[in-house]
Amino acid sequence: MRLLVVDDSNIIRARIARAALHPRLAGLTIVGLARNGREAIDICRRARPDLVTMDLTMPEMDGNTCIGELVREWPQLDILVVSALSDKATAIDALRRGARGFLYKPFTDEQLVNALLEIRS
Repeated sequence: MRLLVVDDSNIIRARIARAALHPRLAGLTIVGLARNGREAIDICRRARPDLVTMDLTMPEMDGNTCIGELVREWPQLDILVVSALSDKATAIDALRRGARGFLYKPFTDEQLVNALLEIRS
């Protein structure tokens, strides 16, 4: 399983990458860290991830726009939104565009591991 982490926060990118080393996620490899949707698309073209964690609020290209573009090009891609935006309309929009799960910030490592396992099942 190949993971791309997309978030404009260095801290969150590092935290997700660290949590991805959890023993329950054996076999997960991080293939890229992107700061915005444009970088995410470029990395997807090169690295072909199976799974993406996606923030929604980012500069240059927001997460919802990026989700739509990624799913158009790679419909099988599993996308887990990881966002501080807690309104239901935002979550529903992300799911309509093709995301397969939503995890609210702040989150624990265990919540992230569970969400990643669930999205892949």
